[in-house]
Amino acid sequence: MSTEVPPTRMNQQIFKVKKKAAESGHKLLKKKADALKVKFRDYAKQIAETKGSMSSDASSAFFSLTQAEYAAGNFKQKVAEGSMTARIRVGAGVDNVAGVKLPVFTPFETGATADNQSLGLVGGGKKIVAVREKFSHLLQILIKLASLQTSFQTLDEALKVTNRRVNALENVTIPKIQKLLDYILRELDELEREDFTRLKLVQSAKEAHQKEAEAEKKKLIAAGKYKHADKANEEDITAQFDAQDDADVVF
Repeated sequence: MSTEVPPTRMNQQIFKVKKKAAESGHKLLKKKADALKVKFRDYAKQIAETKGSMSSDASSAFFSLTQAEYAAGNFKQKVAEGSMTARIRVGAGVDNVAGVKLPVFTPFETGATADNQSLGLVGGGKKIVAVREKFSHLLQILIKLASLQTSFQTLDEALKVTNRRVNALENVTIPKIQKLLDYILRELDELEREDFTRLKLVQSAKEAHQKEAEAEKKKLIAAGKYKHADKANEEDITAQFDAQDDADVVF
């Protein structure tokens, strides 16, 4: 660890900023995960309700088809012989949930007219109309269910990725940065203690030197050989030089 990150004040500040950024990202991802979980439960509830209603609607539509075939005969061949132009198409949209784009399918009418309006003129016309209405309603439910299922799967994958990122930040990245900060702090404290010890040693050496100098001074004073610096300074420095020795010097 010591070879990877030098224990300096600059690195300490850098990793403090990284830790703060990781904690901010963890909070944002946590909020995103909570929002996705709420939407995930909402989609699961809607899917369960839609599937529950679709079973009864599908059985009612096929039972209505059986009644229409009994009343009007087998009209499937006549329907197959038509132009088969789609009256309802499916459009794809996007719903944004906490930064996750979810596909949404919406049905819309193309405006095409059905060319099998003459079905049921001999008999069973009301039954055929009822079949058309029930299967149109069943188609709406199928499109809604397809949209919910697709969005549910997309949301599930996004939720898994978000949870993995939250766990990685919480259990790997932030603890690793904290360990590095603790290591740098320990090393800096150790360096400060070494500097303090070094300064104490230097101060002790200076005090010992001063004591020796004072003792030497006292010996010289006692012997009468000590000369004060003030008296030495009182002597005229220029008196040591003779102006006549140098022709260039003018006084």
